Amino acid sequence: MQPSFVFAFLSAGSLLTGLAYAQQDRSFPKVTIPGSVVRSLKSASTGRQMELYIHTPADYDRERTKKYPTLYFVDGQWDFKLMDSVLGGLVYDKFAPETILVGITYAGENPDYDALRAMDLTPPAPEPSRTFGNAPNFLKFLKTELIPFIETNYRSDAARRALQGASYGGLFTLYALFSDPGLFSGYIVTSPAVTYGNRFSFRQEADFAKEHKELQVKLYIGVGGAESFTAPVKEFIDAVRSRGYKGLKLETRVAEEERHSGSKPELFNRGLRFLFAD
Repeated sequence: MQPSFVFAFLSAGSLLTGLAYAQQDRSFPKVTIPGSVVRSLKSASTGRQMELYIHTPADYDRERTKKYPTLYFVDGQWDFKLMDSVLGGLVYDKFAPETILVGITYAGENPDYDALRAMDLTPPAPEPSRTFGNAPNFLKFLKTELIPFIETNYRSDAARRALQGASYGGLFTLYALFSDPGLFSGYIVTSPAVTYGNRFSFRQEADFAKEHKELQVKLYIGVGGAESFTAPVKEFIDAVRSRGYKGLKLETRVAEEERHSGSKPELFNRGLRFLFAD
């Protein structure tokens, strides 16, 4: 058999095999996350159509009167699968109770997540901007629309709400904490963009400290040990710790050798463990 003929024969065979696999792929069921649904909610506060990735506990349908802690987190498009896995392991190991997860993201055809989150998760910039600074309206959405929606439709315990975010989401979580600290009882903040807006987070916390000596929440702040935010986040942690807020339960963590995104599994895991520790 001539080499060229062998190549053509093998190529044709590979093509037919590929077509066969492609046809089989179309018949395979898609992977779903058990106990999870997607719901939509049009926000009057932001004007956006939001998608909610909601996970209910394994015993939710059996325990008809039981109420559950609820973790709200931004960037659900990226972190919902991770959080379902992290929480599942912690529940199995008895480090966390069964919990409702609410991953917040955007609906629509191919939403520009980077642009949308840059707008909604950032506090007002020093200069007026069309691309940043919508955090006040996004926080209003959480308080007046999303939380009432969840607590009306699910057995969510209002006394055990928590908020989580990373990067811009961490910046927003800090913004929510110092804007309306009683809205959530726990906050998980990882790799927050504390340098945004000429160190907005530092100024907001300092202004808060002038008027408040108490902060009755659990606050977890983590950062990767090899990312650009490592030093400023450590500085922010030192500032918060120096206040001596009455009632504040603070835990911090550096994920050594991890960078901005790779630190999430460890930091989210440890954040949840702290949140649910006695």
